[in-house]
Amino acid sequence: MLHPIPPTPTQFLTINGPFMIVTSARRVTGRVGTLASSYRFTRLQRCRTISSDAASPDDRPSLKKRPQFRDYFVTYLPSSSLHPDPRGPTSPFHKLPRSASIPHTGETPHSPTSFQQLHHYGAVTARGTRPANEDTYQAGVIDVPAFAKRPPASLTIKRSKSPPRESRGAQTATGDPQVFYFGIFDGHGGSECSTFLKENLHEYIQDTAAEFEVSSILRNKQLQIGGVDSLPVLQAGNRKRIGDLEKSLVQNWRRLVGGYFKRFKPATFSYYGSDSDVDAETAPDGKVSIEEILEYAFLRADLDFVKAQAAKRDDDLVLAEKPLNEDEILHSPSLTRSPKIGGRSRFKGGSTGTTAMISTPSPTPFWHPAAPSSLLVSHVGDTRALLCSTDTGEAIPVSSNHHPSSPIEAARLRRYATTFVTDSFGEERMSGLANTRAFGDVQSKRIGVSAEPELNRIEMGPAEFSFLVMMSDGISGTLLDQEIVDIIKEAKTPEQGARDVVGFATEVSREGDNATCLVVRLGGWERRQEGGVGSLGTKESREWRRQDATDPRRSRT
Repeated sequence: MLHPIPPTPTQFLTINGPFMIVTSARRVTGRVGTLASSYRFTRLQRCRTISSDAASPDDRPSLKKRPQFRDYFVTYLPSSSLHPDPRGPTSPFHKLPRSASIPHTGETPHSPTSFQQLHHYGAVTARGTRPANEDTYQAGVIDVPAFAKRPPASLTIKRSKSPPRESRGAQTATGDPQVFYFGIFDGHGGSECSTFLKENLHEYIQDTAAEFEVSSILRNKQLQIGGVDSLPVLQAGNRKRIGDLEKSLVQNWRRLVGGYFKRFKPATFSYYGSDSDVDAETAPDGKVSIEEILEYAFLRADLDFVKAQAAKRDDDLVLAEKPLNEDEILHSPSLTRSPKIGGRSRFKGGSTGTTAMISTPSPTPFWHPAAPSSLLVSHVGDTRALLCSTDTGEAIPVSSNHHPSSPIEAARLRRYATTFVTDSFGEERMSGLANTRAFGDVQSKRIGVSAEPELNRIEMGPAEFSFLVMMSDGISGTLLDQEIVDIIKEAKTPEQGARDVVGFATEVSREGDNATCLVVRLGGWERRQEGGVGSLGTKESREWRRQDATDPRRSRT
């Protein structure tokens, strides 16, 4: 049974770790309940208001049922997953007298004690020496169909009808296993764009999956095309509607920006709309990949942000004379009636970002040691994502920096090579920007600074990787990949690992840039020190860097 919590007009409950914080919001409904699948969560239904100058109703069709995004998730796991390392609880189950105790009569749906918060991910951010922190991050359960590959029949183990409680994970309302979402965004020129992505990018992905009418790949064996080892994996969808939406999006980019986008054709788009010239016999009948959904969502979010900034004026004297609190509600000064994307004035900055989505073929969560899963990384700019191999302990990059010096980016932007310059430090830049792909950056869109995501899909076997780490360039530009991985190996929890990485990067950095790190626990977490030489490979170099950073003579050079 779900017990509704009557919301007040100005408050709602937000989960931040083990604490509950009361903050202000506009229209929020909170629900707390216990599902039969032993999954407990706190669901926050967020309502997003898009400015009228950002997207017209024709460009963004309205949905009958609004997808929901849960920014906190808990499920039952074995005892080894409920604690950072193999050890028992710090306190007994109960402290009742013997006369009040009840003998155990069998398996109960609930434990005699409340579970501790799971240590399956941790995120830490620091301002450094900058005047403001422009980095943001997001983590939660996203409401999209499962995209994990179905395991081979020869490897599928038939389980009993009543599996152990620790082997049961959580499912969505449609019956699919949950899809987990993690994102990190590094803003430049301000935090308006990175905050917009944090609050809305996951909703664009959910809306796109709903508009494409995508079905789960796990419901029907016929939906998986091409065998187990083929990529990409195709899912059922409304091919005609998908083609119309994709063509409309590309045409909007051409009309609004022009330049690079006049010949723009996204890599994963397939134009099979109602007026398409492509033969319908050669088109995949009703099939769509999750990569196509993500690229559409990224470009749609970037278009709305750019359109909102283009509708504003830099020298709007009427807007400058208006009071700052004009749109505030009388009884709630922190709320406004018509929030603008990117603030009240035109925002000329932007943001890079990396998102990771993890899907499993069964309800067992991805951090279970025996669960295979599919990881899909979408990357724009110079944020970075790494995997740690359980067997070798090596850092495996799953994203690449989108800089003018990259051969792929140089080939993509060869028509605009005259905008490439080299600064006094020997670094190549494009129209003054260090990144060739980014959200926002309105003034550089015509020369090709787009939000086309670099998509990488990794099929992860059980306990094949120890953890996933995502970070901003304040960390990746200061530390080596192996140093980052080795620091996390020495931590007891992902949160402590993220804190240690941010602390070390802030300590040894000369630039003092914003530093944000997000660590996600995977199936091989408890074996993270077994591969290779553990964390000893970079221990001496890290100690030397720490001593050099604290040397008072360093400031003289």
